[in-house]
Amino acid sequence: MTLFPGVALITGAASGIGRATALAFAISGCQKIAIADRSVEELVQTQDSIAKEAPNAAVETIMVNVAQPESVAAMTARIATRWGRIDYAVNAAGIQGPAQRSTELTLDEFDEINNVNYRGLWLCSRAELAQMLTQTPLPSHDSRPGNRGAIVHIASQLGVVSRSTAPAYCASKSAVISLTRSDAIDYSKENIRINCVCPGLVETPMTQGSSEQRELFASAIATAPMNRMGQPSEIADVCLFLCSSKASFVQGASLLADGGYTIN
Repeated sequence: MTLFPGVALITGAASGIGRATALAFAISGCQKIAIADRSVEELVQTQDSIAKEAPNAAVETIMVNVAQPESVAAMTARIATRWGRIDYAVNAAGIQGPAQRSTELTLDEFDEINNVNYRGLWLCSRAELAQMLTQTPLPSHDSRPGNRGAIVHIASQLGVVSRSTAPAYCASKSAVISLTRSDAIDYSKENIRINCVCPGLVETPMTQGSSEQRELFASAIATAPMNRMGQPSEIADVCLFLCSSKASFVQGASLLADGGYTIN
């Protein structure tokens, strides 16, 4: 019996953590998976990976710009039209932005980071919650009560601690953590769980930036007790746990998966 008999939605699924999470759902037996991102070409690559590992999984590929409310609304409406519900939502769409101090960061750059990382994530979460409120709970893997839905946001270790030349990024991820807690309070009575994952440095296209950024990353890796980057699949596994009925009493958590960086 799969832990994921319902419908999964993953934003930011074209690469990195989002792609790994979509693939992990498929490998774990989820048969209905919606993958969404701005890059259709890379989404097709994600779909191909799913087809290779889980050929029986049905995949809905959706081009979405999370910064645009109309695009987000169309995404969730399309999933509801096909499958009638959204049971697990992982909001992984995010950008890093340039490595600059606040006095060097332009207003447009600041807005772009927050329009995706915070406002865009909130738009997705709001639409997902609206759909989940219409649903009956799915059964769990055992005798415990099931949930109407589970949402996992991808925040960052930099929402807990900060680093230089990333003021907008750090602030946007802190906002995601606070949003998670507030919504977890508000929607507990409707039996919807909302949590977030705070990854450390993970080997994704986002971490393959400029030489200056790579130098900062090397210093952070050396600081963490595990002394390595994480793999996208390692973050995906945390997301799946939080979405599953095995996490039925986990609510409003900010789960760090950072190789120990924040404890050192």
